[in-house]
Amino acid sequence: MPRSKNKVASHRKKKRVLDEAKGYWGARSKVYTIAKNSVEKALQHAYRHRRTKKREFRSLWITRINAAARLCDISYSELIGLLNKKEIVINRKTLAELAYSNLDAFKEIVKFAKS
Repeated sequence: MPRSKNKVASHRKKKRVLDEAKGYWGARSKVYTIAKNSVEKALQHAYRHRRTKKREFRSLWITRINAAARLCDISYSELIGLLNKKEIVINRKTLAELAYSNLDAFKEIVKFAKS
């Protein structure tokens, strides 16, 4: 009895990997075994960077808030401390957006926190 290889499933699996490797350079997009390795590594990087992205954005927001706060003669840590003491719940993403696009509104928040 001949060996069954299930060509349909294996072909579909290879096609999926090669489709994911589209745009890769050279054999990485043409040869299955090399494409498989490249796609696997790319998925590892994607998984890792989905977590790293959150850290990097929080760092960016803190930098923007600190820069705008120093224009108002207060440091970032003092501002956050005052906001917490006044029980003003506003996240860093929103504060950074205000600092970046609407400095007047940010200054009002700082003024309210200082008072």
